[in-house]
Amino acid sequence: MAEVYHTVLSAAGSIWRSLQSSAAFFITIFVIGVIYFPRENGRLYYQKEEPLTNNSTSKLSTDQNHTSQNCDLFSGKWVYDNKSYPLYKEEECTFMLDENACQKFGRKDLNYRHWRWQPHQCELPRFNATVLLESLRNKRMVFVGDSLNRGQWISMACLVEKVIPPSLRSRHYSFNHSLVTLKAQQYNASIEFYWSPMLVESNSDDPWYHRFPDPIVREQAIYKHARHWNDADILIFDTYHWWRRPFINTLWGTFGSTDGIFKRVEMLRSYEMALKTWSDWLEIHIDRNKSQLFFMSMSPVHKWGEEWGKSTNDNCYNEEEMIEKEGYRGNETDPRMMRIVEDAIDDLEKRGLKVKLINITQLSEYRKDGHPSIYRKQWVVLSEEQLANPTSYSDCTHWCLPGVPDVWNELLYAHIFT
Repeated sequence: MAEVYHTVLSAAGSIWRSLQSSAAFFITIFVIGVIYFPRENGRLYYQKEEPLTNNSTSKLSTDQNHTSQNCDLFSGKWVYDNKSYPLYKEEECTFMLDENACQKFGRKDLNYRHWRWQPHQCELPRFNATVLLESLRNKRMVFVGDSLNRGQWISMACLVEKVIPPSLRSRHYSFNHSLVTLKAQQYNASIEFYWSPMLVESNSDDPWYHRFPDPIVREQAIYKHARHWNDADILIFDTYHWWRRPFINTLWGTFGSTDGIFKRVEMLRSYEMALKTWSDWLEIHIDRNKSQLFFMSMSPVHKWGEEWGKSTNDNCYNEEEMIEKEGYRGNETDPRMMRIVEDAIDDLEKRGLKVKLINITQLSEYRKDGHPSIYRKQWVVLSEEQLANPTSYSDCTHWCLPGVPDVWNELLYAHIFT
């Protein structure tokens, strides 16, 4: 009987100690939750991931922690909205470049500024410059790539500078103007653009003198560029249009050396090798606990009017309306190149590094009305023949601002906070 009594006491003691341990555990979890769970207006709130719906608009504009993973933000339509858009005025943006300032150079139809991207199943979060800058406090955001990425950087600068007092913002150029920086001093935040049109080293790396009929790339050389951005907190890459030719002059060795190997390589193969060099660098040098990485998909061009029912001599010149056909894709958009990017990103993810592809291609395909056409600074004197035929010098590659790149940044903004 005594043995039974002691056994019962022992069991009861074990249960009591277990309960004490469990209570301590739950108290600990509660304290951690109080300290670390997000707060809204000073209160704790339950941060669950829900599908985005059309009723989510107001919450998305204030709660940046909602996920867009359950909604395809890239599938949707353009909606005319002359109340909410544009998000800034061209003439008020001190960072505007002459290749994007279409109104300044005489464009009269300004409807291109008033289009909002509407995803089919949810709402695109409203861009909040203050929220973005607060998230960039003591950090660097760097756009790396060609002039399309530079246009997106200008858009971003225009979006945020209106909430930064003029005395507390500055612009700096460095490395022969390859790097340009918007500094928001009260946040100690930098939003930068680095000129590297092919990501790897090339003979087109000079930001001023880079127009060659046949660019040359050094496939296995990226340190010259990457040392300027590999410590950034947010990195946004692009590279497509400089590769758009059948073959690429490819160099294994150094420029000016006589012992290098020089070959003309089929473009897709050379592009694949360049992205392999890029991804290998990222795997080794990027801090996975610090950096967010993004890659912008191909920005479409509208150079061939016959693709949307015009004559073969037409292009984006005088186009004031978008393409209505859902799923339209121009012939200049190369899905093979985008698959190479996707493969490189998938491979990086297998190696433990996440890169988010921001798919701007389809939504931008519709916007044949959004290019500068003839309404931009011309860097060379135009001949009488060119002046008589505006389509001959129309820019159907870059974009007017405010305009399409602002939506690219709204999509980027949404994914930064996902």
